[in-house]
Amino acid sequence: MMDTQRLILILVFSFSLLMLWEAWQKENRPQPPAPSSQAPLAVPSPGQPAGTPAAVPAPAVSTPGAQAVPGPAPAPAKGERIQVRTDLIAVEIDTLGGTIKRLDLLRHKASDDQTKTFSLLTEAHRYEAQSGLAGDLGANHRVLWSASPGERTLDTGQEALEVRLSAKAANGLTVSKIYTFRRNSYVIDVALEVKNEGAVPVAPRAYFQLSHDGQHEKHGSSLADTFGAQSFFGFAVFTEGKKFQKVPISDIDKGKTDFVRQAKDGWIGFIQHYFVTAWLPVAPQDREYEIVAPEKGYYAGRVVVPMAAIPPGATGRVAVPIYAGPQEQRRLSAAAPGLDYAVDYGWLSIIAWPLFWILEQFHALSGNWGVAIILLTVLIKLVFFPLSAASYKSMAKMKLITPRLTKLREMYAHDRNKMNQAMMELYKTEKINPLGGCFPILVQIPVFIALYWVLLAAIELRHAPFVLWIKDLSALDPFYVLPILMTATMVLQTRMNPVPPDPVQAQVMKFMPYIFSIFFFFFPAGLVLYWLVNNILSILQQWQIQRMFNRDKPAHGKR
Repeated sequence: MMDTQRLILILVFSFSLLMLWEAWQKENRPQPPAPSSQAPLAVPSPGQPAGTPAAVPAPAVSTPGAQAVPGPAPAPAKGERIQVRTDLIAVEIDTLGGTIKRLDLLRHKASDDQTKTFSLLTEAHRYEAQSGLAGDLGANHRVLWSASPGERTLDTGQEALEVRLSAKAANGLTVSKIYTFRRNSYVIDVALEVKNEGAVPVAPRAYFQLSHDGQHEKHGSSLADTFGAQSFFGFAVFTEGKKFQKVPISDIDKGKTDFVRQAKDGWIGFIQHYFVTAWLPVAPQDREYEIVAPEKGYYAGRVVVPMAAIPPGATGRVAVPIYAGPQEQRRLSAAAPGLDYAVDYGWLSIIAWPLFWILEQFHALSGNWGVAIILLTVLIKLVFFPLSAASYKSMAKMKLITPRLTKLREMYAHDRNKMNQAMMELYKTEKINPLGGCFPILVQIPVFIALYWVLLAAIELRHAPFVLWIKDLSALDPFYVLPILMTATMVLQTRMNPVPPDPVQAQVMKFMPYIFSIFFFFFPAGLVLYWLVNNILSILQQWQIQRMFNRDKPAHGKR
């Protein structure tokens, strides 16, 4: 019979193989060709393909926003770059389009060079936050806007900073785009004010859009980032009705996207490992979500919001905040309902969420994420102590009768039926359930997998130091000390287990720790730390239980 140690090793070994295969697939899949940087991005009307004109609007209210944005009139090749800085972010706004071209997170370091800050929005991936009026009005992300003078840096004691841009639109409209930045916030308020200086009412539509080339960020040589790449990468839409809907880049390429198109609540965003950017329209408010590929290798996700009719001489306003920052659960929850779904904990989120909450509490006590992982490991071990004890008791009993099982195998080597019958009789006599240790291990496996995702997805562990040589719990142990110690504990634990009577199984179990330990050389240090502490605690518990059962060994020997 397969004992519990062999079962958990095979299960975790298979899970690790799956993780490695998925990571290899994502890292080595063919990349689409780089798109032309000159191709304009059309902004179609809601529910209408790009470039398709809409029906002529009713004469009472002009709705020019109901058709795609045409090619703009000749404009300067370059606009002015406005540099804005707060306590958390550094933003670069291009007046050609009034677009956020670059956004750096000042408290987060670049993945490949920790001397630099991390760039979330970047021209390297054509990752931009664009906005304007849909249709043929002209005040979109391809025309030149003029910037009003004002402060560009959030000074000490200043709570908010406003950057105002303006552009002339068709039909006698003047449009102002106002960016409002606030202290200690990754949320930027983006508002469009439309002043109607024409002769008839207008009902424009505003769009707020994220564009991306669909390429993963290159993380350098850190293999830990390979495992991180398993986190979701692509667009997402959230509504109260349908909840969280992922839209992978591959689905967009195939034209098989499945998400809510119309709603009165929710948000649309682009998600990557550790970070998210999302437009957050205020609810309740009609909006339409669209995710398209205007050209090969270039993608756009947008929310289109209709504005109420603006009479001549009046001004209309629509505001849609944007969150651009780390996947910190508290900030996400405060920014918008459902935004915390951006944290990718896999299919065991219901277990992962409370695990992370407990991890946070331990970090608040210790001030060190490595210590918090150790404390969480000890807590999980205490919770499952009765189950683990049952497993180790079963293994201890099996170890005591292993010589007798071996003798039975030799005695009935040519009659498998009699051998199995004799083994079952021995189990019955000794009151041993050969599968008694399996259930406790199976119950714990979902917790192990959930914690695996927590340690991989939690941005709090990114570049978080532990002790001495471990400067980043989300990266590899630079000197492989933890993986080596992990290998040693696995070898010791295997030697403490009963030797399978089957010679082939015995040889497999002998080399399994060395084969399995290879994976830990490619796991983030935080994950290896958890497994190492868990193994040490398991060894101590198993040693104590076996010591207790060894007292009964003479009694067994007389039978």
